[in-house]
Amino acid sequence: MALTDNGRTRLTARRRLRRETPSTVAVLAGEREFAAMRAYDTFTFDDHAGYLRHVEGLLRSLAAGGTYTTVALFDPDQYAQYCADLHLDPDSPDSRTRYTAHVAAAGTTLPYDGRPLAGLLPDLLDAAGHRAHWERATALLSRDGDCTSCGEDIGRAAFTRASHLLHRLVETAGPGHHHLVCSVSPGPGDPTTPGERGPLVAALHTRHDGHGTPHLGDAAALVFCTVLGAGIATDGAGGVVLRTTAPGRPETVRAWSLTGTGLRPLSEAEVFAAYCTDARTGEPVPPEHGVEYKEGFPVD
Repeated sequence: MALTDNGRTRLTARRRLRRETPSTVAVLAGEREFAAMRAYDTFTFDDHAGYLRHVEGLLRSLAAGGTYTTVALFDPDQYAQYCADLHLDPDSPDSRTRYTAHVAAAGTTLPYDGRPLAGLLPDLLDAAGHRAHWERATALLSRDGDCTSCGEDIGRAAFTRASHLLHRLVETAGPGHHHLVCSVSPGPGDPTTPGERGPLVAALHTRHDGHGTPHLGDAAALVFCTVLGAGIATDGAGGVVLRTTAPGRPETVRAWSLTGTGLRPLSEAEVFAAYCTDARTGEPVPPEHGVEYKEGFPVD
């Protein structure tokens, strides 16, 4: 049937609107997640590799049509709980669509940038892991309330202290590109269920331009300070590692251990021992070529 001018106009308008409507694709990243979804009759994929090929084809198709698309993780356990909470049938494409919309609004997503899924999924898993650590650290910072002796909010004070320590680390490290990793084992009162507990980890890439201005990414700095603050608030164990690269200088690694509300600089020997010892076997491992292991500098 031929379209009238009005029909063509409506179709063109709808296509324009479609291009301006974002999409989210929630993907089953691992074999375990894929196997869990195969329990549903309406999920008709037979093998994980083939499923990922179809997902990648869908992403390319959406991008080719000009649709801005983000990628999220589809968690079968959370999906089952979501359906139970809303009294939805989990064996339904409509329910999976609703869950994907929920994840897009409340979960971790990454924009689809044309990369193969093999390259995109590790970054998405890392981002989801960082978010989980941030949420757990946030719960730790908010659990204690006010200090009984001074009336100050313990979590807020710990976060402020962590922010100060981060800025001191980057400012004192000086010009260059810096990669910081904070790992903390919280003290008593961790709200995470025992089977899911483990160290809290946050990573941060930043640079110092040599003019007294450290450039910190807002989101990554927030996670870093929340994790470090959780260690301070709970009197936990842990530390910070700083790796610096700068033109004309060897790459350097420094480290600090968390002690109360401060960071104790590790000596050159302590840093070397930490990096050149296999954590699982205790056996020595060769140092990285071209890397200098240096003592930490005072930050208090």
